[in-house]
Amino acid sequence: MTSRDNMQNAHISSQLRALHSALIDIVTMMNRPQRDEALIQQAGIALDRALFPLLVGIERFGPIGVVEIADRVGRDYTTVSRQVVKLERLGLVERSKSAADQRVHEAIITEKGREMTDRVDEAREKIGRAVFETWDPHEIDELTRLMRKFADAVKDGTPNEG
Repeated sequence: MTSRDNMQNAHISSQLRALHSALIDIVTMMNRPQRDEALIQQAGIALDRALFPLLVGIERFGPIGVVEIADRVGRDYTTVSRQVVKLERLGLVERSKSAADQRVHEAIITEKGREMTDRVDEAREKIGRAVFETWDPHEIDELTRLMRKFADAVKDGTPNEG
């Protein structure tokens, strides 16, 4: 291995460590209950914080099975199942058997649920605009492009890492 290769490997290792650190900071912030509470308050909606990520996930990925949404939010399937029933009772989602697999119950957003997630999206945009107000539009474009590229690479088969 050449000296140049060693330098490149050292640089990549350093960058991967910095990237991992940044991702941990982002995930930590995203998982804070205060973040969801602030978004709920900014949106002006009345929804239990525990139900909030499920409603948003069902809107984004639905129709979606309970096992899949539980996996996406990192919660136990039985807990999520009970919470989806609560969302259904609130009229925010509907559940039905999957057309592809009758054993699977899928949840899909209702019009009432979509109105709520639209308000959340408006609040998220307002908060996001404040975060990026000092950024150059090109920087935002590059961040968006590179984050999507990274997310796709990780999603498409990069081994999970702790």
